[in-house]
Amino acid sequence: MAIIDVVKFDGLKSRDWIVYKHPSDQLVLGTQLTVKEGQVAIFMKDGKIADIFEPGRYTLTTDNLPILRGLVNIPFGGTTPFPAEVYFLNTLTKLDIPWGTADPMQIIDPKFKVKLRVRAFGQMGMKLSNYKTFYSELIGAMPQSEAVNYEKIYDFYRSLIIQKVKVIISGMIINDQISALEIQPRLEEISDKVREKITEEIAKYGLDVTTFYVQSISFPDEDFAKVNKILEDQAAFDIMGDKNYVMKRSFDVYQDAARNESGVSGAMAAGGMGIGLGAGMMHSMQSQMPNPMMGMQGQAQVSQTAKCPSCGAENPMSSKFCSTCGKPMVVKKITCPGCGAQVDEGSKFCNECGMSLVPKVCECGAELPLGSKFCNNCGKKVD
Repeated sequence: MAIIDVVKFDGLKSRDWIVYKHPSDQLVLGTQLTVKEGQVAIFMKDGKIADIFEPGRYTLTTDNLPILRGLVNIPFGGTTPFPAEVYFLNTLTKLDIPWGTADPMQIIDPKFKVKLRVRAFGQMGMKLSNYKTFYSELIGAMPQSEAVNYEKIYDFYRSLIIQKVKVIISGMIINDQISALEIQPRLEEISDKVREKITEEIAKYGLDVTTFYVQSISFPDEDFAKVNKILEDQAAFDIMGDKNYVMKRSFDVYQDAARNESGVSGAMAAGGMGIGLGAGMMHSMQSQMPNPMMGMQGQAQVSQTAKCPSCGAENPMSSKFCSTCGKPMVVKKITCPGCGAQVDEGSKFCNECGMSLVPKVCECGAELPLGSKFCNNCGKKVD
């Protein structure tokens, strides 16, 4: 390669570059070095940093490169050619580095009790803070090419950043009992927490995290449809009142059952399904009208009722759903993984041993079965 007497770098068209290696490595004492604003130049000889030059114009001599005298035996003031690598580093702040969680966090929404596949997206800013550490710890270990851009640097930190984002967001939703639909006002708080967690690790390699923003937290439309249906039902309940809403739901279930079957068997199936709902519906309507038949008949009727386990309302013995709150008359049981006791489904704690029955979520985002000691997705031990 030809000997050059001027070394400079005018910059790439894109500002995405962070390291640029000068194509020539044949220099002589007296070579003119120009370092522009927003750059520093690093001289390398045999894998060692000879010197770092801030913005300015320099004439290379053994005065400003004293290490060369021992490395290549150049006499003071000599013009013997010597090989050396020159790297230009971009010291400007890069503010628009995008990041995102390609794999969703699977979380049970604490308010709506449905599984949501949550993703987060945003951007961050980086800036070189320690040139020598950056080159020695990070760039020196990468395959050498003419230029290195910020995308390659982000790839190096991708796993760290995404892990911290998932842990903080899932922890806030689960531990603070914040619905995924209500987390948008907390984006600034989440951003600050993630930046705090990743800054120390990234600083080990000579970089500073200048900004970190979580711009959006979202989930697929089909997941939102589940939540939207719950919100619509809640709005109908608030407008119609509990008894009218339960009556409407009873008619809807009866109508759907009949529509989904055909012929006589369909009518019988629908009729069978509607026995409990019909009884509850009739009881609801009768309770709103004056009953002239009192006394012994009323006492016999009371003796043939059962209390709803959810709201305590009296219902006919044959009822499958409560005519007041619409919930099942028979509560399903689950087995406590701690003591084996039978506990009502939906309980947060075992009423025998006090063990928490709320499903846990691993740091990787996977939902863990009750009693799990290790994550069946990533294998990590569960606290």
